[in-house]
Amino acid sequence: MELRIAGIVKESVVDGPGLRFVIFTQGCYHHCRGCHNVDTHDPAGGRVIHTDEIMAMVNSAKLIRGVTFSGGEPFLQAEALAYLADKIKAKGLNIVTYSGYVFEQLLTMAVGRPAVKELLHKTDILVDGPFQLEKRDLRLAFRGSTNQRLIYVPDSLKCGHIVLWDEITSFCSNA
Repeated sequence: MELRIAGIVKESVVDGPGLRFVIFTQGCYHHCRGCHNVDTHDPAGGRVIHTDEIMAMVNSAKLIRGVTFSGGEPFLQAEALAYLADKIKAKGLNIVTYSGYVFEQLLTMAVGRPAVKELLHKTDILVDGPFQLEKRDLRLAFRGSTNQRLIYVPDSLKCGHIVLWDEITSFCSNA
C-alpha cells in the first residue's frame, strides 16, 4: 500500500512519549495560521512511499518506543496509516496520531468512513485540534497550543467520554 509523505524522522523526542519514529504525511486542508509544517499542505506534494519500505525502517530502529503519524493531516490517508499501524502495533510499539480534527469530529467521520474508524481505534494517543497561534504555548508537552488535547484513545472509546492521557496513569472513571 502506498502513502504520500512529506518526510520521516527516525528518532524524535518531541512528537510523543519516549524515542519515536515519525512519519509526516502530506496533505492538509486545515491551513492553521502559524503552522510549522506548511510544506505538508499540498496533497500532491511530498513523495510516495510504499508502506513496506516504511516498515523496514521501523524494524531497523532499535530503541524507539512507538511511531507517530503527523502531518499534514494523517486522517486524509487513514486507510494506508491504519494498515501500517496494524503492523507497528504487532511489534509492540504504540501509535501517536496528530490531527487538526477534534476527537468528536473524528468519531462522526468514522461513522461513514471505516478507515477513519480503524485508524482511530489503532491510535493510542491522539493529539487533537488545530494549532491556534493565539493559544501557542511552548511549555506544553507534544503540542503547540492550549486548545490541543492529549487523548488516551483506548479508554476514551471504552468509556464513551474523553480520557486525557497522563504519562503515569490512564483510567476509565466509569468502567
